[in-house]
Amino acid sequence: MELVLDILSWAAIVGGLFFMVVGAVGVLRMPDVYTRLHAAGMTDTMGAGLILIGLTLQAGPTLVAVRLMLVWAFLLFTNPISTHALARAALSGGVRPFRVDMKGEQP
Repeated sequence: MELVLDILSWAAIVGGLFFMVVGAVGVLRMPDVYTRLHAAGMTDTMGAGLILIGLTLQAGPTLVAVRLMLVWAFLLFTNPISTHALARAALSGGVRPFRVDMKGEQP
């Protein structure tokens, strides 16, 4: 049983690291603020969530596991609120979304 928990926890941790790396590349490569916010939001939600689930499985039924799940719940509530607030601030600040017309050129 311990081997199964180790395999599941390491799979979750490696999956979370994969989402973190892909999200970091997305933040660097996306053309504007709004798409970068989307990449950062998905990175926090999926990457950190999977890493915290993997660490919870490693911790077992202890107080540490409860604290890790509380951190994950905090991230699930605060991440969408913060990305929405940043997007609204950018929009009210006059930052226009990146657009490409049908020919593949930016208007």
